[in-house]
Amino acid sequence: MDGAAYLSDVIVRFRDTRWQCDCALAQVPPELWSQRLDPESNSLVTLVLHISGNMLSRWTDFLATDGEKADRNRDAEFEDPENLAHEALMDRWSRGWACLFETLSHLSESDLDRTVTIRNQPLTVVQAINRQIAHYAYHAGQIAFLSKHLADNSWQSMSIPRKRRG
Repeated sequence: MDGAAYLSDVIVRFRDTRWQCDCALAQVPPELWSQRLDPESNSLVTLVLHISGNMLSRWTDFLATDGEKADRNRDAEFEDPENLAHEALMDRWSRGWACLFETLSHLSESDLDRTVTIRNQPLTVVQAINRQIAHYAYHAGQIAFLSKHLADNSWQSMSIPRKRRG
């Protein structure tokens, strides 16, 4: 696969991941988004905060600065703030995805062999992108699982539903 085809496919993979997250989140009333399965589990609020925080950190000045920005408070992403309006949470979610897609749209084949850093670890651009695809897919699965649990009987499959016997 050439570099242009890789970059095109990467954008498709990230768009699919966002679609999965958005479809799952849309099935859960916002008032349930702070529920956790147990004290050590993530809530939907936590997952949205963490993914968007990661995106804003990783994809801002992607080629020029370390992907772990000094102003990011990663630990705070795992605590559900009490006074965060749903609209503000969704605005942050949208900004994270917009940052990712804006950065990807400006990458070229020649950038793929460049070195970037994440937490002081040097990675090729391809390695850094693949790392983020895996990371976001992992959390997308958590969002889908938790959303299905919280939506209960109103859950609509985002895939081929299990066969139902009448």
